[in-house]
Parts: sequence; C-alpha cells; structure tokens
Amino acid sequence: MATYSFLDVNAALTDPAGSFSLSEGGIAEEGVTIAMEGDKTTIVWGADGTPMTSLHAAQGGTIAIRLQKTSPVNALLSSLYAQTTNSSANCGNSTITVRNATRGDTIVGVGCSIKKFPDNVNAREGGMNDWIFNAGRISMILGDGNPNSTTILAG
Repeated sequence: MATYSFLDVNAALTDPAGSFSLSEGGIAEEGVTIAMEGDKTTIVWGADGTPMTSLHAAQGGTIAIRLQKTSPVNALLSSLYAQTTNSSANCGNSTITVRNATRGDTIVGVGCSIKKFPDNVNAREGGMNDWIFNAGRISMILGDGNPNSTTILAG
C-alpha cells in the first residue's frame, strides 16, 4: 500500500543572505508547488504528415511556498526579499531544495528569485501568503516510494 505524508517533505532555501527551512513553522495545507515553465518538447508536422519533434533547452519554472499569515517564515522571506531586490548583484542567487526521503523525491531549483512580494490580505480569518519564486533551472527526480530503492534513473 502506498502512503504519502507532507510530514516527510523537507523544503529549504539557501542564499548568500541566509539559509532556512521552508517546510516548518506554519506552512499551509497547500504546501509547496513546483511548476515547469512551458513545454519541454513540441511537435510539428510537415505537409506530408511527417512529424518533427523539437527538444527545448529551458529547464526553468516557478516554486510556490504557501504560508499561513502567522508563520515566522514570512519574516525571513520578507527580509530576503528586501536584501535580494536592492541590487541586481544580490538577485537570483537562491537555491530551493524539496525532498521527500520516504518517497525518494528530490527537487532542486537554482537561480531562484522572489517573483513579487505576496499580496497582503487582512480579513476576518487569517489568510495565506503565497511566496512565488522564479527558478532558472529546476531538476526533479521522483522516487518509486521505496526509500531503499536504487532504481533511480540518471538525469
């Protein structure tokens, strides 16, 4: 029987300005979302029906961290935003790593930068802060659910 738990997921950010966990201290139920930017391949057909597949080099995308309004990680990301947007020399130097050792998943985003400061909603109920990072390159290996498995394909 296959089992998944967010408790097995570890997400961390490393930047010259500081390093800290993203998966503790008030992460929302929606957790962490990794989305690739665009298609990796496209296909076009010739007039005679012959297909041609193009492989695209781009490996970037976005990594979204959804935090509860009361999470102390918001203050860390707010400080990081201030430090990394004051000069182009400081921007795009973050690495985000998301691991689920139980499932065997490893996702690494490099060349990351905060896309924009999250919308700040103050309402009757505490809301969420969505921190979205642009990632220059994302590499993903999804495991087979066996933490002892050695059947990981080289990427």
